[in-house]
Amino acid sequence: MKKESQLIPPHGGYRNLKSFQVAELVYDVTVRFCNKYIDRKSRTHDQMVQAARSGVQNIAEGSQASGTSKKMELKLTNVARASLEELRRDYEDFLRQRGLPFWDWNDPRRADLIARRPANADAVATWAIDVKNGRYGQHGQAGASTSSIPSITYPEITANGVLALLAVACSLLDRQLASLAVAFEQHGGFTERLYRTRQNTRRKP
Repeated sequence: MKKESQLIPPHGGYRNLKSFQVAELVYDVTVRFCNKYIDRKSRTHDQMVQAARSGVQNIAEGSQASGTSKKMELKLTNVARASLEELRRDYEDFLRQRGLPFWDWNDPRRADLIARRPANADAVATWAIDVKNGRYGQHGQAGASTSSIPSITYPEITANGVLALLAVACSLLDRQLASLAVAFEQHGGFTERLYRTRQNTRRKP
């Protein structure tokens, strides 16, 4: 049976999605970041953690729902994208309100984090330590003299690092949404598959 002719096609493989993997990493790092640098009793703490969690959960829920509703998959994936955009604004506000610098898009420290492909929050923490000590570029080799960055702090490093990861996650979700939209236009959703299945069944002798 061809994949497009299946009434309920394979679905729920969200753990294999790069967008889910990066969003989950962002969530784990955000929990640590907020617990360390944001008052746990503040509304901002809760909002940032919830926005990060929403990004992960909605990707997963959308993938699981895709078996019977491509429309719901599109909706939930878009909610995930919006949640991560909200989180990006929170990190930008954190830096701006504390007078900490935003790193340029092509900053070598950002590039080093992406090149390392960190698998978990501990790997991001190792990268932050390396940046603090001037070791970045080519996976931790010396990239700058520590004397040239005397005032850099871990809040600045981590916030900019998460912004780099968020840029990757949002880009992946933008492409994912575009792909889902094309697939929906070409093949429809569950209702269309159900109609085709009924028609094919009626044609059988």
